[in-house]
Amino acid sequence: MKIGFLGGSFDPVHFGHLIAAQDAYEQHQLDRLFLVPAAQAPLKPQEVQSSAVDRLAMLLAAVEWDRRFEVSDYELQKGGMSFTIDSVRHFRRQFPNDQLFWIIGGDQLPKLHLWKDIQELAQLVEFIFLERPGHPAKIAPAIPGLRLHRCDGHLVEISSTELRDRARRGLSLDYFVPHKAIVHIREKSLYR
Repeated sequence: MKIGFLGGSFDPVHFGHLIAAQDAYEQHQLDRLFLVPAAQAPLKPQEVQSSAVDRLAMLLAAVEWDRRFEVSDYELQKGGMSFTIDSVRHFRRQFPNDQLFWIIGGDQLPKLHLWKDIQELAQLVEFIFLERPGHPAKIAPAIPGLRLHRCDGHLVEISSTELRDRARRGLSLDYFVPHKAIVHIREKSLYR
């Protein structure tokens, strides 16, 4: 099977995340796609503002109806810094005979050499990078064994930081965030 993984803080999950997941799923004919919320992203140390429980609940609510997508709470359960290599080792053990793909934004390509244990990571997983119209991806540094697959993404400029600010100011999150995630944000008074 071809299994994709899309990691992120998902704080909150928004349509940009879900469109990216759908683009990768369809264009690379994946059989399964896991959304993997990070406990703490190493390259964005101040990114997470909501609890792991709330971020997981929003993500589950956002995709519960969509059989193509699954949510893995592995990084949240593990806690601490979420390094992709740790997750990929876990998923490789779980799916030893499957083709694994880690989905990233094209903006991450020039930073790949900074990822922990990138040479081992390149052996364990293939990368799908999203290239948005008008934002050509920059070249990835030379990493032995790195397997890259381009995905034509849609131009959806949505920022979780902006959405948290909108919520703080009492502005609508409609058309940015799935409705069931908005309900959770309201019920828990997140980002206020």
